[in-house]
Amino acid sequence: MSQALWEGISMGLVLSAMIGPVFFALVQKSLENGFRYAAIMALGILLSDLIYVLITYFSVSFFAQYPYFEIILGYAGGTVLIGFGISSILKKNQNRPNTGGIPLPKAKKRNGFMKGFGINGINPFVLLFWVSIASLVNLKQEYRRIDIWFYYAGILLTVFSIDLLKSFIAKQLSGFVTPKLMFRLNILVGFILIFFGSKLVKFAWDKQVLMG
Repeated sequence: MSQALWEGISMGLVLSAMIGPVFFALVQKSLENGFRYAAIMALGILLSDLIYVLITYFSVSFFAQYPYFEIILGYAGGTVLIGFGISSILKKNQNRPNTGGIPLPKAKKRNGFMKGFGINGINPFVLLFWVSIASLVNLKQEYRRIDIWFYYAGILLTVFSIDLLKSFIAKQLSGFVTPKLMFRLNILVGFILIFFGSKLVKFAWDKQVLMG
């Protein structure tokens, strides 16, 4: 049991080291709306990962038999990420020091939850990662059912903890972030999201061409 948990933690560290659209979105929102908002966003990411764990664990054979499902996810996920990116680029700069003493309305935390759930959930590479993990788990014949769940728990809790750490560190740097820098960060994040979205669309297109 302990071995399965430690192997899960190790895999979680590997997953956390991968820099994708979720990483940039977490850092941006922590700087913009605070650590609590980013923490709620991390919960949304955790829930989407948990749903993928349940789906892939019980349905690995299903995804293997229907490869066109990956193509649909690629096009849909890429389009949504590009939409998020364009929205971030076009977002107006909010100069907080010049609000005349009137506080700006706080972002609703449930929106952060849905944003985290959405950005992570529509990324087919996340799905493919969990499909590969489910396949790996099936090959571990020495794993009992409880070992399998400890393995998954190690991955999920490690990723969630490091997401919180990323958000916390980003918030500590907020004192050095000016409105002008925040505006530029929004543009940078927007282009990054568009980049990842375009990669997903290209992934789906190449897959479709390969399959004829």
